[in-house]
Amino acid sequence: MIISVSRRTDIPAFYADWFYNRLRTGYVLVRNPINLHSVSKVRLTPDVVDGFVFWTKNPLPMARRLDELAAYPYYFQFTLTGYGRDIEPGVPDKRRVLVPAFKDLAAQLGKKRVIWRYDPIFFSKKYTPEWHFACFNALAVELKNSTERCVISFMDSYRNTKRNAEKLGAVELSDEELYAFAGRLAKIAAKHGIKLQTCAEAYDFTALGITAGSCIDKALLEDIGGFKLNIKRDSSQRKECGCAASIDIGAYNTCPGGCLYCYANYNAPLVQTNIAVHNKNAPLFFGMLTAQDIVTERKMAGCKVLQQGLFG
Repeated sequence: MIISVSRRTDIPAFYADWFYNRLRTGYVLVRNPINLHSVSKVRLTPDVVDGFVFWTKNPLPMARRLDELAAYPYYFQFTLTGYGRDIEPGVPDKRRVLVPAFKDLAAQLGKKRVIWRYDPIFFSKKYTPEWHFACFNALAVELKNSTERCVISFMDSYRNTKRNAEKLGAVELSDEELYAFAGRLAKIAAKHGIKLQTCAEAYDFTALGITAGSCIDKALLEDIGGFKLNIKRDSSQRKECGCAASIDIGAYNTCPGGCLYCYANYNAPLVQTNIAVHNKNAPLFFGMLTAQDIVTERKMAGCKVLQQGLFG
């Protein structure tokens, strides 16, 4: 099975110690985000984990201990935008910290294993299309030798992100304007040898040379691991999503980053409560098991396709 680490929070940036402790222990307990008293025991051993996909805005805490991941195929989805602290208050300085971190990670792993995410894209009086073009080009110049592709998406009007709409000052572009924007972004990416892909977008930009991407990318893990995987598309995601099936081991309302566009942090007081009860040595991401919790071991098996010999 593929393990997602994590769509719900930035584990590499803020909870790397917890993750490595769970890896050493060999399992993690994951609360169902809909029914919190339903808890799954998810094994993290190499015989059942076909690969890890790490999502982060700052890989440095995890990158210091990559040798502990030697038994697993994995890659990073690294979000790097130009937004300021008005939008991403908990993200380190981009030029001094994160651009060098991106380059260092790619130097360790190879550029195909560090995917640049320039998302979500939103527009405002401050963050205009022209601002994005200049910022995207500046980042592409820096990262062109450290990645093969960039994933973009446009901010969706989730119920959770609407709470911050006033702070963001977000404005919508027409379909024609959005199409023209994507086309110009594609030209900038191509100029620097970077393939542009979308994430779960309803817009079809294929005529612009922008393909629909898969953030949980079965083909990439197959390439990294040197095997084939018998894994289907993740039916629990939106119909536009091309991701392979995976198990996410994170939790909503736990990220200290505080990005205003985030759909995974939607209750600020709860975020602080959950952070306060995080224990890097505990099997749960936050808090402890209670008498009401029902723990069920997740049925897991490796999905690698066994290659038979000529006569086997």
